[in-house]
Amino acid sequence: MTLSLKPATQPILERHSATWQDYVAIRDHPAVDWQKLSFYQGWLWVNMGKEGPEHASVSDFTTIVFGFWAFLHPDVPLQSCGRCLIERPETHACAPDLVLYKGDNIPKYQPGEPRRIDLRYQRAPDLVGEIADTTLSIDLDEQKQLYASLGIPEYWVIDVKGRRVFAFGLAEGGQYRAIAQSQVLSGLKIDLLEQALERLAEETNTAAANWLLQQLQSRA
Repeated sequence: MTLSLKPATQPILERHSATWQDYVAIRDHPAVDWQKLSFYQGWLWVNMGKEGPEHASVSDFTTIVFGFWAFLHPDVPLQSCGRCLIERPETHACAPDLVLYKGDNIPKYQPGEPRRIDLRYQRAPDLVGEIADTTLSIDLDEQKQLYASLGIPEYWVIDVKGRRVFAFGLAEGGQYRAIAQSQVLSGLKIDLLEQALERLAEETNTAAANWLLQQLQSRA
């Protein structure tokens, strides 16, 4: 199978019988301005749409939350590198909106290396997430299967329109199960995160994150 390399006229390209070579052709094609890219078990998904203001606001809000959690836990190494391309060559590729590493052996880019995380040599993130503005069904299905198969301990799907957070922890057998509290960011309850998201309807994302910080400090 050969995929057409003219997908720039369409915001979304999805195939269920693609090859790794098809993925690489899209990834490296100079005329394809992709925003999100995923490959797993023949499923190739390319999003060439531009990021909307609500998606960007929620994404930045979540990154601020990561920073505030790090402020409250200064002895725990934490690094956010959302939207970075992650590959396990021949089988997996993804660029999650949220990518979080915790603890030791956080990947470091070396000059001359490809500008992506290669899971043959670097460990998988501790938490990934998707900001679901127009992609909720895919994020709760194909993307969820992809991240579980990589053994990523925690996965979030943030529903922008519904102001909901679907949080999953990796259980025995390699399947995700719903969790009420983050396992990676100890002390962060998912319903508290949702309350902060609801405030985005009336407040800035920095104000909502500040409110969440105050709640975490009062419960520490």
